[in-house]
Amino acid sequence: MAAIEYIDQTPKEIRYFDDDLGDISEEQEKDITDSVAEIFQTPLTGAYNWDYSAQDNRIKKLYELGKELNWNGEIDIDWDRPFPEMDLSNENEEGRALNPFADWEPYERMSDEDKQRVTRHMNAWGINQFLHGEQGALLVASQLVSAAPTYNAKLYAASQAFDEARHVEVFNRYCQERLQLMYPVNNALKDILDKILTDERWDLKFIGMQIIIEGLALSAFNTFKAITPDPVLHDLLHLVIRDEARHVTFGVNYLEAFVKGLTDEEREERAMFAYEACVLSRERLIATDVFEEFGWDVEEARKRQLDGVVMKAFRNLLFNRVIPNLKRIGLLTDKVRPLYEALGVLEYENLPNDGVIDWAELSKPLDEVDNAELGATAS
Repeated sequence: MAAIEYIDQTPKEIRYFDDDLGDISEEQEKDITDSVAEIFQTPLTGAYNWDYSAQDNRIKKLYELGKELNWNGEIDIDWDRPFPEMDLSNENEEGRALNPFADWEPYERMSDEDKQRVTRHMNAWGINQFLHGEQGALLVASQLVSAAPTYNAKLYAASQAFDEARHVEVFNRYCQERLQLMYPVNNALKDILDKILTDERWDLKFIGMQIIIEGLALSAFNTFKAITPDPVLHDLLHLVIRDEARHVTFGVNYLEAFVKGLTDEEREERAMFAYEACVLSRERLIATDVFEEFGWDVEEARKRQLDGVVMKAFRNLLFNRVIPNLKRIGLLTDKVRPLYEALGVLEYENLPNDGVIDWAELSKPLDEVDNAELGATAS
């Protein structure tokens, strides 16, 4: 068993992986085999349920779908396909349109080789954040098994924990084998996870995870799925997105009735919690570590990334999913509406929400992939 190193602060170093792990130094081997753990404390309030009866058939059906649609990252993804060139940097017109740093002087004076490194590091940084977010989701789901008050919610949270374990597994494999590069967790993402994991109230865990974190994940996954040239990542995201869609649907349906029973003060407290998580979410995909790695002015590079095509698409996807869901469950209150208006996202409030369950879409067989889209990404 590998030794466990307990640390007080989140690691900040970048880790590199190599195909040939047989030719490494003892120090490198230590870095690979040791586990690094950061302790957090939580006053988690658990709840037994002695009823065991199904309280909401929608939640029970989502649980059944989770059992039916299990997948195995070892056999349901073909990992042997070649890794494509991911050049968003140079003369390709589409690539330059997607690259937020095109025409920026510090970037343009780089060599072609360094521009390729930027592309590799930006791609790796984003997918590393998916990995870290999925570990956070795994930890929260495990807490919800204890904290959720009803029988069906406990069963569903247990099935979600297994989903999240698969997600951690496949993103970790992708980062180590395909990208061979590991960035530390983004500060904004770590702050969100800390807030959710260390709060004793089970419903804030539901709000933070099922509505904000999972809504963010769906937005980011769909954005990356649309632009990746790697068929392995495309297939991986296809499978993960199916799971995440069930998770968000579960959260909206479960929380809707609960929030209605809160006092006005309790509801406003939760509405503000959701707003603060949304604000942090905007910063989750700002690659500050990459900017520092290449010696760029962090604030200037941050503005370039925020104004880029991909980030604008991501923010639109994020808020057009989260805002309607917050309205559905009653957390788009009169007190927080001006705050969302200042963010410019209230235009999304009347879009479809995940409270209306599309059973046909959620029940599609695992192998029902958009072949035309897959062929385009693989070509």
